[in-house]
Amino acid sequence: MTDARFEDADTGPLRLAADDAEGLAVISALVQDSVFPITEMTYARPRRRFAVMLNRLRREDGLAAGRRVERVQSLLVFDEVLSVRSSGIDRAQTDTVLSLLNVAFEAGADGAGIVTLTLAGDGALCLMVEALDVHLRDVTRPYIAPSGKIPDHGL
Repeated sequence: MTDARFEDADTGPLRLAADDAEGLAVISALVQDSVFPITEMTYARPRRRFAVMLNRLRREDGLAAGRRVERVQSLLVFDEVLSVRSSGIDRAQTDTVLSLLNVAFEAGADGAGIVTLTLAGDGALCLMVEALDVHLRDVTRPYIAPSGKIPDHGL
């Protein structure tokens, strides 16, 4: 079996940006059910940047029955980050794989606020931001998801 190719799909690699809650909702929908090793997230305090390399479920071509489930590695970057807090995850457990469920923004004063990345298993990352500045960019070709399945949250 060969990996998928952007050329075979209806869409090319994603490259999106958001600076408001509406735009973030689109990005959140696209990164839902992404998985990533705990070692693939970083906070560069001097640059005020938080980044995570995700294995994103490709939803943009549809997930019709019988269609191969594909993932693509994508870089999710938040700029203007003042601080990062985590809950329910242990960074020392370097073999942990996290599953991203949702990304939301709670606005504060003057465009500042809190971005919350909700993870499966009661984990969360909270980014205190001076302004909402988010980028999502696919960085590899799509590949066939090893599980071959769409995640089921029992909803």
